[in-house]
Amino acid sequence: MNRIKGAIVAIVTPFIDGKVDEQGLRDLIEFQIAGGTHGIVPCGTTGESATLDFAEHKRVIELTVQAVNGRVPVIAGTGANSTSEAIELTESAKDSGADAVLSVVPYYNKPSQEGLFRHYQAITEAVDIPLILYNVPGRTVTNMLPPTVARCAKELKNVIGIKEATGSLNQISEVIRLCPRDFIVLSGDDFTSMPTVLIGGKGVISVTSNVEPAGMAKMMEAALAGDLALANELHYKLFNLMGAMFCYPSPAPAKKALELMGRIRSGEVRLPMTAMDDASLVTLKKAMGEVGLL
Repeated sequence: MNRIKGAIVAIVTPFIDGKVDEQGLRDLIEFQIAGGTHGIVPCGTTGESATLDFAEHKRVIELTVQAVNGRVPVIAGTGANSTSEAIELTESAKDSGADAVLSVVPYYNKPSQEGLFRHYQAITEAVDIPLILYNVPGRTVTNMLPPTVARCAKELKNVIGIKEATGSLNQISEVIRLCPRDFIVLSGDDFTSMPTVLIGGKGVISVTSNVEPAGMAKMMEAALAGDLALANELHYKLFNLMGAMFCYPSPAPAKKALELMGRIRSGEVRLPMTAMDDASLVTLKKAMGEVGLL
């Protein structure tokens, strides 16, 4: 799976009046590919997977695979805090033709490290598709520790990588040190994407790419090519925009930005997420203006 690298967008799921805007999603996919995005993740955290029902979840993945049509890898978000549900979503993603799946550490129920291993063991034994682990303890509570990641990488045949969203370069370094050389380590947040590549990672699964796919793609390409000067320059050019994507609970800022850019008809989010407040909107518009998005 050497195609999985660079700037991979955790794409938003556009809604109109509470329903998935299917044409809006198709249009976003074209915008992403035209901007040079290296891969697309439907139904990740930024895609509001937690508030999509099963039929919507499966449809968004199916639609994304169809619209992408093999031009870049599609890594479908199929995680759940129930192992059986994660297996069902993973089976559906495989049937839809996804290239790989992204499977978040089970949230809320706080499994042990052994429980995490067995969760991924059960998924990989049930469904034959490349799987990328997703460690984001800020949302799941449980931190999947580097030795557990390495155990999955070495013992489970389909575990090919991890989206590491601790924001800790120390933990990312430990994962890279302990895992096989071909194990794909992706940054789980935009702030650490450039340094993650410089210490051996392969890219980022990005929120900022939703609104600035070209800039994020160029930054990752520069970092992967060892062009530190250009990667550093682009990192700081995009730095305030990266922050603005989280100036209010995500994905409201990304969706509002896309609405302001005319890329989607509505920045609507689903409860319990809410539209941005006025102060956050000022921050977002300022950051967008700095990089010429408004």
